Amino acid sequence: MASLFRSFKIFSSKISIGNRSFSNDVAKVIVEELNDITLIGINRPEKRNCVDPPTAIELVTAFKAFEENSNSPVAILYGKGGNFCSGFDLSYLATQGQDEKNILDSYFFNPHNKEVGPMGPTRKQFFSKPVIAAVSGYAVAGGLELALMCDLRVVEDTAILGVFCRRFGVPLLDGGTVRLPHLIGLSRAMDLILTGRPINGKEAFEMGLSNRLTSCGTAVGKAMQLARSIAIHPQECMNRDRMSAYNSMYCSNSFDSAMEYEMKHGIEIIDKESVAGSIRFTNGVGRHGTFPGKDEIQKREQ
Repeated sequence: MASLFRSFKIFSSKISIGNRSFSNDVAKVIVEELNDITLIGINRPEKRNCVDPPTAIELVTAFKAFEENSNSPVAILYGKGGNFCSGFDLSYLATQGQDEKNILDSYFFNPHNKEVGPMGPTRKQFFSKPVIAAVSGYAVAGGLELALMCDLRVVEDTAILGVFCRRFGVPLLDGGTVRLPHLIGLSRAMDLILTGRPINGKEAFEMGLSNRLTSCGTAVGKAMQLARSIAIHPQECMNRDRMSAYNSMYCSNSFDSAMEYEMKHGIEIIDKESVAGSIRFTNGVGRHGTFPGKDEIQKREQ
């Protein structure tokens, strides 16, 4: 499989936050590309991939690079070593002096920061392109919030999800109270938020928190299949519809404004992709509900 990787990148070394510098001997986030799909891996397996400030910054850098990479239409976020992410590194928080704490507070815990939260790029409303979470092992507390940040979630049946920070008086600060009710409804969200109880992959799937349920050890592979099924479509049209769905959920204050946004941003795509798509259909591509791959489309257009 390694020979299929088009590029290999590691985010590490020196990171600065305010006047404080952090040096990493080992990359805490590993980024790879496989067949144009970006894989972003949290690389702290010895700590169940909990996130400290340097890791959060590496995640921000990794997702920024993905958004700027026009050749990669979809990203997959996962955890190295069998766990997705166990949340924020509380041991790091507990050992900081007041000066360092003030720096961290001003950057990661700033309510006016519209992009970066304690867990990384969680305060962005949404990314410019789809992101899939491949969830194995623990996805709890801030780790659950990272999964909620993604468009879709592929969850292994043995995975454990939950608001485990409830036990220690640590609030959800990375969009958990915002995204979770929208995804599974207020009643189910309150169950998880108030009790902090764990749920497995099957229950997550049944309540709509997971989009795909898969067996232990297969989340990344299943997420890759899902990513490829997304990547074969005309991307600008798909992403405009995706943006409209997010706008109607989080931004619009009325049905009429949501409909206006949909029309305004969708109509721009007709000349760019819709006309060409209509011609492909009349030439026989995609008949009877089939989903041809890019190679078949290009072959028929020749």
